[in-house]
Amino acid sequence: MVAFEIGDVPFNPDGWGPPESIDSSLPILPNHPLNVPFAPFSRSDKLGRIADWTRSNYNNPNRPNNRGTNPSDSAFDFTTDDSFGGGLNADEDSTFRLLPQRRDEEVEAKKREAEKQRARRDRLYHANRSGGNNPRREAAVFKSSVDIQPEWNMLDQIPFSTFTKLSYNVPEPEDLLICGSLEAYDKSYDRITPKNERRLERFKNRNFFKVTTTDDPIIRRLANEDKATVFATDSILSTLMCAPRSVYSWDIVIQRVGNKLFFDKRDGSQLDLLSVNETSQEPLPEAKDDINSAHSLSVEAAYINQNFSQQVLVRDGNKVSFEEPNPFAGEGEEVASVGYRYRRWKLDNDTSLVVRCEVQSFMEVNNHKSFLTLNALNEFDPKYSGVDWRRKLDTQRGSVLATELKNNANKIAKWTAQAILASADMMKLGYVTRVHPRDHFNHVILAVVGYKPREFAGQINLNTSNMWGIVKSIVGLCMKLNEGKYVLVKDPQKPQVRIYEVPADAFENDYVEEPLPEDEQVQPPVEENGDQNGAKDELGVKAEA
Repeated sequence: MVAFEIGDVPFNPDGWGPPESIDSSLPILPNHPLNVPFAPFSRSDKLGRIADWTRSNYNNPNRPNNRGTNPSDSAFDFTTDDSFGGGLNADEDSTFRLLPQRRDEEVEAKKREAEKQRARRDRLYHANRSGGNNPRREAAVFKSSVDIQPEWNMLDQIPFSTFTKLSYNVPEPEDLLICGSLEAYDKSYDRITPKNERRLERFKNRNFFKVTTTDDPIIRRLANEDKATVFATDSILSTLMCAPRSVYSWDIVIQRVGNKLFFDKRDGSQLDLLSVNETSQEPLPEAKDDINSAHSLSVEAAYINQNFSQQVLVRDGNKVSFEEPNPFAGEGEEVASVGYRYRRWKLDNDTSLVVRCEVQSFMEVNNHKSFLTLNALNEFDPKYSGVDWRRKLDTQRGSVLATELKNNANKIAKWTAQAILASADMMKLGYVTRVHPRDHFNHVILAVVGYKPREFAGQINLNTSNMWGIVKSIVGLCMKLNEGKYVLVKDPQKPQVRIYEVPADAFENDYVEEPLPEDEQVQPPVEENGDQNGAKDELGVKAEA
């Protein structure tokens, strides 16, 4: 065994450390170099740590791999330690840094407690969301979809945790009326791959209608005929059904008229748009004019969705027309391929629900017409999702879909709910991406995949009994309200909805045009003969016409 010799340890009766040498020209110890003193210290001095492995920067797993570029990030840090007597000053050697002093224990304790509270809120929020294996992202403060006015009276607030426990089974619906016309689906789009992508076309001449419930002439007719007690559209109803998955704020106007209930959306409502990366952990840019901000992406997604739904059709002029034409189109107006199914569900002995459901196309299957819904997922920048569709769709399509289900859980669930409401035989999902990540005007179709709605609902953990349980609960609550107008608002920060009583004219006159100052008003032309009254009369007649 190899012996280890410690050597002589000199005794210092006057202090700590080795004694001072009598002859300053000789080293204190045999192996100690000349002219390098030991750091002087006394019993009262605090001894620091030569290495701190608990430093937040050093141990941060999310920190980019640039360790060592900043000396202060090192676990070893000595720079301005007074024990060196200024011999290793920061100005002289920038490769050393003094280990930061420990923060005050009280401040540290408060920070830990705040962190625990934040983690607890996140866990509660996460637990209250369906399919919520994805924690809510740390992002900017979300804004309410509608400005809450001081005169509004809040009647109730319902946490999403109560929604997730609800369940109700409804009988099969009946079709009261089908309107509009459909074009056939072009099956060649099922064979598209990233290698033979197709440019997304623009359909500027086809009109799309986002008519709310009470503005629908068919629903008004059915209400006058007492066909039901509750009326809504599929986009509004799916928002309620999938509420626990929502993160962004939304609002639905509720009108109680006699014994009837109408669920409406406001003009220009966010329900007309499509959220993008709503349930993603990665925050989107906050600047509204950024092409990748939440608002810009919603507008882009709605544009893509409309054009996609019309491009994947056989546009040969042959259409399947239903009992009545499109109820919102004018004479000679070119409209998008859409069929409106007005369907009635019986919620209980006293309550029945009529919903306007939409399908966008059909296919001939064994001499039977199968209805289809058409929607498009859109990729805007692969760096946000970490999955490049052009490289992954061919070989890892399941991984791409899983990422979309994580980032767009609410949107995909609403599409599935709408397909189930319409009893569509198939829902087609298109994968559309930008030609270039910074070009939000030009897009290409990379693939189209079909799913059976009820089977797909099972895959994404969307429970139809829970969907109807939420609807029945909200309807039952609203049926107890007095006649009047109300608004149901998703809280922008918390997993809950609130019900407000609002004035009867709320949302109807949001914009009031103020008259221009008189000196800025356009003056009527003066005829050469000076007859100003005649000129004014003529302008007045034109204005009325």
